[in-house]
Amino acid sequence: MKDLLEPFLYPQNIFLYGLLVACIFYRKKGLWLLLLGFYLAGNTYFANMVRGHYAAQIGGSSLPQTASTYVVLGCGGSAETLPACGRARLDRLAQSLGGQTAPVIITTRYCQPYQDYLLSQQQQPLVIDCFDAGDNTYQEFSSLTQRLSQRQRLQFVTSDFHGWRVTKLINYHQLNAGLSTVSSQTFRPLNCGWNCMFTVNLSNYDLYSKLTAEYASYLVWRVSAKTAIWQQ
Repeated sequence: MKDLLEPFLYPQNIFLYGLLVACIFYRKKGLWLLLLGFYLAGNTYFANMVRGHYAAQIGGSSLPQTASTYVVLGCGGSAETLPACGRARLDRLAQSLGGQTAPVIITTRYCQPYQDYLLSQQQQPLVIDCFDAGDNTYQEFSSLTQRLSQRQRLQFVTSDFHGWRVTKLINYHQLNAGLSTVSSQTFRPLNCGWNCMFTVNLSNYDLYSKLTAEYASYLVWRVSAKTAIWQQ
C-alpha cells in the first residue's frame, strides 16, 4: 500500500494536482496546455514507450562482422583512474571478443588505465592502438576517418545514450561500421503500476532533457559543418 500511495505525495505530483485545480478554477487555455505538457513529459507509461523506441533504434543495431576492428570511444577519466562508463565499454568489448584476438582502437587522452583494464580482462594478446582523437565525438570521428579506410570493417563501442549520434556519424562519414552499445540507467524502463497513469516521475524529465541535448548537439554540428563554421 505504501508503494502505491507514496508517489501521490511527491512534490512533482502535488504540483501536478495543484496545476489541475488551477486549470479548473481559472479555466485558461494556457494553463491546460501547461498541464498537458507537464503530464505527458513526466508520465512513465509514455516515457517507457520512448525508451523502448530509442533502444530499438540503437541497441544491438549491428552485430560484429568478421575481421572487424573494434573502436572504443573515449569516456574521460584521468591518467590514474578509469571512469565507470569506460569500464562498462571495455566490458562490452571483452564480451564481444569472447576471448578472441582482434585489433582494438581506443580514442582517449589517458590511455594507460584503459589498456591495463582491457588486458586484464582478455586472455589472448590484443593489438591496441590508443590515441587522443579529440575532445568530443565529432572530433573523434574526424580523426578516425583520416586514419582508417572507409572500406575497413569497424565495430564501434559506446553507451546507448550516445548511440543515436554515433549511428548518424557513421552514416555521415560513410563508414563500413556496426555499433555495440552499453546499457545505461537513462533508458532502463521504469515500473509502471496502476498509479503511474495519475502521477509523473522526475526521471522522465531527465530522459527528455538528455535526448534533447543529443539531438540538439548533432543538429548544431550539422549546421555548423555545412556552413564551414565547424573547426576540428
